[in-house]
Amino acid sequence: MNNEIRLANPQDAAAISQVIIQSLRQSNAQDYSAEIIAQVETSFSTESILLLLSQRQVFVATLDHQVVATASLDHDIIRSVFVAPDHQGSGIGRQLMTTLQSVARDANIKILRVPSSITAEGFYLKLGFQKIRDEFHGVERTIIMAQRLSPD
Repeated sequence: MNNEIRLANPQDAAAISQVIIQSLRQSNAQDYSAEIIAQVETSFSTESILLLLSQRQVFVATLDHQVVATASLDHDIIRSVFVAPDHQGSGIGRQLMTTLQSVARDANIKILRVPSSITAEGFYLKLGFQKIRDEFHGVERTIIMAQRLSPD
C-alpha cells in the first residue's frame, strides 16, 4: 500500500470531515453522549474544515491516495487528531504525531500541548504526553496534556 503524510489542501476537506465524523460516531461515542458527539460534529463540516485549513497547519495521512487520518498544528497546540476507525491501531496516528512533533521542533517549539478526548488519552500517554488538567465545556470533558520536545 502507498502511504503518505502531507499537508492537506482544500480538495481534502470533504474526506477530512468524513474521517472525523466516522471516528466521532464509532470511537468517541464510547466515552461521550450522543448529544456531545452531535455538538462536536458541527465543528467539522466540510465548510468548517476549509476554514481550518486557512488557520492552522492541517495534515492528512493517505493510503493509496485515500485520506484515512488527519491532525493539525495550531502554533504549539496539536488539534483534531482523528484516524478512520478501520485504520485505528495501525500506526498511522503515531506517524502523524511524529510529523507534527518534527514540524514543531523545526519551529523551535519547546512544549507541545494537546486537548485530548477521554478516548485518546491513552494514545497520547503512550507517546510521552502527560496530563496537566481536566477542562469541562458544559458536560464535555477534555484532558489537557503536554509534552516537552527535545531537540533532534
